[in-house]
Amino acid sequence: MKHFVLALSALFALCGAARADDKPVVLPGGDGVGKGKHVVLLSGDQEYRSEEAIPQLAKILSKHHGFKCTVLFTVDPKDGSINPTINNVPGLEALKDADLFVIFTRFLALPDAQMKHVAAYLEAGKPVVGLRTSTHAFNGINGKSEYAKFNNGSGAKGWEGGFGKVVLGEQWVAHHGGHGKEGTRGIVAKGQEKNPILKGIEAGSIFGTTDVYTVKLPLPGDSLPIVLGEVTETLLPDSKAVAGKKNDPMMPVAWTKTYTAGGKTGRAFATTMGASEDLQWEGTRRMLVNGSLWALGMEESIPAKANVEIVGEYKPTRFRFKNNAEWQKAALKPGELFK
Repeated sequence: MKHFVLALSALFALCGAARADDKPVVLPGGDGVGKGKHVVLLSGDQEYRSEEAIPQLAKILSKHHGFKCTVLFTVDPKDGSINPTINNVPGLEALKDADLFVIFTRFLALPDAQMKHVAAYLEAGKPVVGLRTSTHAFNGINGKSEYAKFNNGSGAKGWEGGFGKVVLGEQWVAHHGGHGKEGTRGIVAKGQEKNPILKGIEAGSIFGTTDVYTVKLPLPGDSLPIVLGEVTETLLPDSKAVAGKKNDPMMPVAWTKTYTAGGKTGRAFATTMGASEDLQWEGTRRMLVNGSLWALGMEESIPAKANVEIVGEYKPTRFRFKNNAEWQKAALKPGELFK
């Protein structure tokens, strides 16, 4: 009887996962540098309000640059609401025909039926853009699963460090700046002044209220630091730099690399910035757009000054953790973020 009840519960969960309001939000493409290209963007962190940042980035890519954007969220199958404490992302099959995957998740343990789409995309060597906590995008995947190798800090042969280390170049290490107290000012890495990802970005315009993450130096393989993170005394863009070892040396906060995940080689652009509040700064938004074009192999198409004007009303929330009850109380559906 016990086994029957468990099986019935699983069936109800599957039925819930097929709700109509679970369907991914798709923003149409149009004229622009991205015409004919499909970007899949995934939100699923519990702290930095990726459910605000990812939709805004999708709107910018769609409206200003012509990309078709499919936007995915961690969804509670009971009511179809966004909840990153729930390990469920409907719609990952969209990666099958995606040209670019933009990921902003943290410590997700998705079921094999969903992880297989991520794995297939990476094995094909397609481009990836990883924001903030995506250095530790996955964790807690059952050790018996073939996808346990994606876990943060994985010890699997060829997957040491997990998804973050193998694909993006770094896993979770530590906070380098004072969390919630010290901000990040982007400083161009020496010799990268003419890097196409920095086109149209004025000095001092890359900023974020999220602190600098620790990165183990040097970054692996052909990783190329482009932007370094100057730790600031406060969360204001005109704040002074912190004196001392936090800025000597400065940690990379944006870099490029190539990856191989059991198949073809692909490009990756990684940044430890990108929280919803970070997108208030024009230079930060432009870095994300330019980095996406670079990942797609379209660096020659990066405009002199890409249009990154905010689309619609954008009032990002101060980052903080919320427990499951708080997410359930919010009960925000994906479609409501695009009205």
